[in-house]
Amino acid sequence: MHSKRFIVIAGNIGSGKTTLTRLLAERYRWEPHFEVVAENPYLADFYKDMPRWSMQLQVFFLSKRFQAHKTIVYGASSAIQDRSIYEDAHIFARALYESGKMEKRDYENYYELYSAMTQLLPPPDLVVYMRRSVPCLQERIAQRGRDYEKNIPDEYLDHLNRCYDDWIENYSIGKVLTVQADNLDVKNKQEDLDYVCSKLENSLEQPELFSTC
Repeated sequence: MHSKRFIVIAGNIGSGKTTLTRLLAERYRWEPHFEVVAENPYLADFYKDMPRWSMQLQVFFLSKRFQAHKTIVYGASSAIQDRSIYEDAHIFARALYESGKMEKRDYENYYELYSAMTQLLPPPDLVVYMRRSVPCLQERIAQRGRDYEKNIPDEYLDHLNRCYDDWIENYSIGKVLTVQADNLDVKNKQEDLDYVCSKLENSLEQPELFSTC
């Protein structure tokens, strides 16, 4: 029987992963692990010139998420992670390669490295996939106002959504909870957060581990 939980919040750019990660960490007293964005030295350059910086960006994310995954697995506390190491390869690197923004040799080299690293990692107990449509994603991206995100094309977000759907459909190493989130506002509506929490708790055993006291 597990004495702790490892939950991943997965989703496209602007899907609300970080907000949900923070709220669930506060509610259940889990240790949060957030995606490295502000400290990423490649992100702004990447959005200006994806083919030039795609490999560097993906290796940076792969390294940071591998470290976070290991910290969670070998730590004593239940934890929740904002985006998983699996998404780096199956969504973002794949989309870059398929759209011609990452060379074949770079993608194959990257994927070989990813495969070797993930063989060393036990999977999370649950992946919560926050799925939103492209118009909803664009609205949320505009609201948060990051300069380097303001020109992300619809086609790129749609490609990522399709990669996410394919990954989730074929994910076989653990449990998955898909949340259709277009009409949810977990930050400002308590009933929406309660709805997600109810679905999350029902997806796992040992309800005593979800105490909010």
